[in-house]
Amino acid sequence: MTGLTGTWAAMEGRPAPRERAPVLEVSELEVAFGGVAVVRGFGYSLQAGEVLGVVGESGAGKSAAALAVMGLLPRHARVTGSVRLHGTELVGVPDKHLAAFRGRAISMVFQDPLSALTPVYRVGDQIAEAVRVHQRVSRRTAAERAVDLLDLVGIPDPRRRAKAFPHEFSGGMRQRAVIAMAIANDPDVIICDEPTTALDVTIQAQVIEVLKRARRETGAAIVLITHDLGVVAGLADRVLVMYAGRAVEVGPVREVYERPRMPYTIGLLGSVPRVDAGRELPLTPIEGGPPSPDALPPGCPFEPRCPIRVARCREAEPPLREVEPGHRAACVRAGETPFPLPPAAPAAHPRPPRAGRAVVLEVDGLVKHHPITRGTLLRRRTGTVHAVDGVGFDIREGETLGLVGESGCGKTTTLMQILELAAPERGRVTVFGRDAATLTARERMAVRARMQVVFQDPLASLDPRMTVHDIVAEPLITHGRGDIGPRVRRLLRLVGLDPRDAARYPGHFSGGQRQRVSIARALALEPRLVVLDEPVSALDVSVRAGVINLLESLRDRLGLSYLFVAHDLAVVRHIADRVAVMYMGRIAEIGPVAAVYGAPAHPYTVALLSAVPIPDPRKERERRHVLLEGEVPSPARPPSGCRFRGRCPTFKLLPEALRARCAHEQPEVRALCGEHGAACHYPGHPASPGRPGGVQPDR
Repeated sequence: MTGLTGTWAAMEGRPAPRERAPVLEVSELEVAFGGVAVVRGFGYSLQAGEVLGVVGESGAGKSAAALAVMGLLPRHARVTGSVRLHGTELVGVPDKHLAAFRGRAISMVFQDPLSALTPVYRVGDQIAEAVRVHQRVSRRTAAERAVDLLDLVGIPDPRRRAKAFPHEFSGGMRQRAVIAMAIANDPDVIICDEPTTALDVTIQAQVIEVLKRARRETGAAIVLITHDLGVVAGLADRVLVMYAGRAVEVGPVREVYERPRMPYTIGLLGSVPRVDAGRELPLTPIEGGPPSPDALPPGCPFEPRCPIRVARCREAEPPLREVEPGHRAACVRAGETPFPLPPAAPAAHPRPPRAGRAVVLEVDGLVKHHPITRGTLLRRRTGTVHAVDGVGFDIREGETLGLVGESGCGKTTTLMQILELAAPERGRVTVFGRDAATLTARERMAVRARMQVVFQDPLASLDPRMTVHDIVAEPLITHGRGDIGPRVRRLLRLVGLDPRDAARYPGHFSGGQRQRVSIARALALEPRLVVLDEPVSALDVSVRAGVINLLESLRDRLGLSYLFVAHDLAVVRHIADRVAVMYMGRIAEIGPVAAVYGAPAHPYTVALLSAVPIPDPRKERERRHVLLEGEVPSPARPPSGCRFRGRCPTFKLLPEALRARCAHEQPEVRALCGEHGAACHYPGHPASPGRPGGVQPDR
């Protein structure tokens, strides 16, 4: 392990950790709630400056173990085992004494930065308070330290921002402020619990860069808890895989990713869509779901889901044992070489050429503005939010168009304008050859039957008081279809559910199963076009792969067309035929997936693609990353000319004579090669970072 860790450290320009006593040792850690163990025999050691990635599905016990190390679990939790920080035992220590360690020797970055910050205190004051709790300094010195920390983590204009309240920060800025608070006292260990979850990919890249900078500045060891295997590949020295409350594989990150020895790890890696590989690398989801902590199966907890299980897997739970130097796995077959793998799913059959297929949806020059008003009795308009400002694209039969971009770019507004089937503010929406503005109420009802939607959160979109049968049958009843019982059973089988589940309620299902119910409901009326609004973003990686495979299978079998709205560019690469990239209410780039991902023409697309982590340590650490500076401008005050120029790396390198065009002339999408187009004045300029940002598929 030492040699491999040293290699990665040398690549990143930092000294390799020496063989010395670990700063943090966790051994035989047990966490139980009401007599049910959620963390079982868990342990690891951490050297100074080392990054340990902890991965696994929801419910594996990752966060509970981290909170136990910090001593932040509720009083009714029972914690046993050992947690030693610089040799000092922390388990069983009174909370009053633990407070002296928290924030000084060990600190934590929580998943939700808004809940971690007090909303009624200024951000600078909260960071300064963290300094003064552990250091004897004046208020003025602590305030200056807070400004310096905000500057260190990349907050623009830190002196002014220190006086702002948390709600005045964007999500990424809040997370950076929380990291600034975590490193305020130069801790020896930083525990990060899902620090990039729910952030846009460009903001995620900034947060990862801040964590790297924090490690360089403080020399702290980092425990990185995440579900994103790409983030671990790019940042961690070692990786620990958790399942059913315990570690099932641990080792150097490159060794584990390239030669996993636990079937669960193989399943996780096989479930991840990759931005550098589309459909040529099929997803292999893990069947079933994790066991409940109070009903673990006999023997290996993963045995019911394991594709290579044998009889002895049920005899006893396998311990972690070394399979390579520094690499341990909890599997009775881990020593077999070559390791047996399940066969990959066959690739989808190619579809006929796009030009010969009918257009099912066409959007041309779509505009949606929201007025900004003030006053109560006499309201007056004081401004305009340019939510969507001239969007255009089309979708053909059997085709999937991915609509991607950062939060606030106008994706959902575009989707809602299409679903309304009403006359837009400006522009035109044509569905199945009919202009939505000319539809009568009866015609609109008929079109809605052929155009269905699947939302992001299945629990919020399904009525918890209705059975699955009633949920799936509701559109059939509304549109007067007969033979409802057999249709519902057939639909449930179609999406991979047992027809006997029809009598259950949404709350009885897992997230992936609920999304399958939503898909069954959407297919009830045999639609031609399905609008998918972030359908897999809230799902675990293994469940996500199963839903993606289901959507692909249904599209090929039923001839469906999809408008797939997402922020995950890796998922879009896997499922989409064409992709449209949005920025501030406009299309920045559009074209076939292979062209846009392989040779992005717009600097914004380049930055988006370079920010998507690849679950391959070798590739992720060698590829070029383009970090965007600054924040997205307010849609109420869009910049003149190109709306991206304030953050554009190409614009900053252009000579002054060429910048004037970007500043005053708004670029329109123009064809570059075939159906590939971009809204950029200088897509091929030598200063453009375009082609290096492309992600070439594996061969």
